[in-house]
Amino acid sequence: MNSGLADALMAARLLAQSPTALGGMCLRGGGPAGDLVMQALAALLPPGTAWHRLPGHIDEERLCGGTDIAASLASGTLVHQRGLLAAARGGVLVVPMAQGLRADIAGRVAQAMDDAGGPILVLLDDGTADEARPPAALMERIAFDITLDGLRPADLATSLPVADTMPTFASAPGDAALAALAAAATALGITSMRPLLQAAAVAQAHAALAGHAIVDAEDVALAARLVLSPRATQVPPDSAPPPDAPPDIPPEQERDTRDGEQEGEGSEIPEDLVIDAARAAIPRDVLDRIAAGQAGRAKAGGGGGTGQRLRSGRRGRPLGARPGLPGGGARLALIDSLRAAIPWQPLRQRDPAPDGAGPIRFRRDDLRVRRFEERRTTVTVFCVDASGSTAMARLAEAKGAAELILAQAYVKRAEVAVVAFRGEGAEVLLPPTRSLTRAKRALAALPGGGGSPLAHGLVLARQMAEAVAARGGTPILVFMTDGSANIALDGARGRARAQDDAQRAARAIAVAGHDAVVIDIAARPRPEAAALAQAMRARYLPLPCADARALHAAVAQATAPEPALRRARA
Repeated sequence: MNSGLADALMAARLLAQSPTALGGMCLRGGGPAGDLVMQALAALLPPGTAWHRLPGHIDEERLCGGTDIAASLASGTLVHQRGLLAAARGGVLVVPMAQGLRADIAGRVAQAMDDAGGPILVLLDDGTADEARPPAALMERIAFDITLDGLRPADLATSLPVADTMPTFASAPGDAALAALAAAATALGITSMRPLLQAAAVAQAHAALAGHAIVDAEDVALAARLVLSPRATQVPPDSAPPPDAPPDIPPEQERDTRDGEQEGEGSEIPEDLVIDAARAAIPRDVLDRIAAGQAGRAKAGGGGGTGQRLRSGRRGRPLGARPGLPGGGARLALIDSLRAAIPWQPLRQRDPAPDGAGPIRFRRDDLRVRRFEERRTTVTVFCVDASGSTAMARLAEAKGAAELILAQAYVKRAEVAVVAFRGEGAEVLLPPTRSLTRAKRALAALPGGGGSPLAHGLVLARQMAEAVAARGGTPILVFMTDGSANIALDGARGRARAQDDAQRAARAIAVAGHDAVVIDIAARPRPEAAALAQAMRARYLPLPCADARALHAAVAQATAPEPALRRARA
């Protein structure tokens, strides 16, 4: 059986054994395997356990409960409706597409889980590797984060676990078990206390299922593998060499030591064993990201990612209504206004009705307006140095990277534009577009050679970024250059003056606050390109031997949000 599926089925058994302490699970890339795991969990839970699904477009009233408008209008009295979170108490709440769950809904669900009798949470993460994970507020409250990618059809033919009728009672983990788990969490770079408590609960539940009265090393190692490994933020150091052989112990003392271990007193669990088990279970892509200094999954921006989220009053994804007056682009939310007014009707009906009053008396504070959330279009502007003898190779790389990004344009709000500079100035070769056919036609025959008017290219790229931002888009500038310049802004030749103009143009990009990346495409990394990146507060990436696919991956990596960089710009 596939190890990911085996871990998921074991997690289902443990979750059914101790649902309150473990909270739930996240299944990433599930598909049919995720359905199999949920089927196993349903068979393990007590009969009659209710299952509910959380719609992505749910509103505040449906989630938390409120006034039933139709029933209240029909009866003339206030009628409350039960929210989804209240209905899911003591049951299972399944969240499809959890990676796109709004923060306000996630907060409500997290609050419900903290209450006594909260639901078991099953998050279904269908995002790709470069997309955001489900909200941290929910991931903190569930014990298991399991990836089900790479399954074969034969793996799905496994038999489902049956409910454990009379599991053995296991005592809580002792000091040795807790110390081993704490050492493993520290080695993995986990700072939160929740995973440690969840791992202790998993060790106790596994001991009970395995028939152990006392938590042993096997239980602790499994808890570290299932709970701590997916949350690793660093690679654990190599285990220390085994200690020297212990001195001879008299038979009487050895017998006393064994008796104490059987009673659970003084028994030790090797920390190295637990850390090694956790290290072996760390997903390979996590190790790759850690090795590259990118612990955790960052949401890629320029490589075809989604743009910034904006609040809107007219279009986009519906959000909860808020108090306010219609007008100025805001539209009245009639149902929400009715919900706000109906509870006050018994009091308002006692007062004399004003002229023209209807059956429902409104006040200014009752009015609600609609809210929406829309995403800005991300436009990746490639600014390519088309001068010199290697111009055609650089343009071929840009063409291939642009085509790879455009291939994602139909599933993500992404566009691509290309600016090239050579000879005496710069020109827009490809305006912002999602059309792959148009991009291929525009990039099919590109001129190359001549001087290097770098300042012209920087100025034109900044102007295009400002035009994109003025239309509500999110521009990301990607400069492919070796940083050298010999044509000034006024067309005069001379390296010193041309470099000064390029530095001023780069500082103007920094002042404008546009996200930018400088890719050094020289045969060897050059200080001019690094200085250019520093002037525009951009990320510098020496990439002299990249093909189109490597360039596309580098752009996606380099344009991922970097908190320190954004703080510096702020």
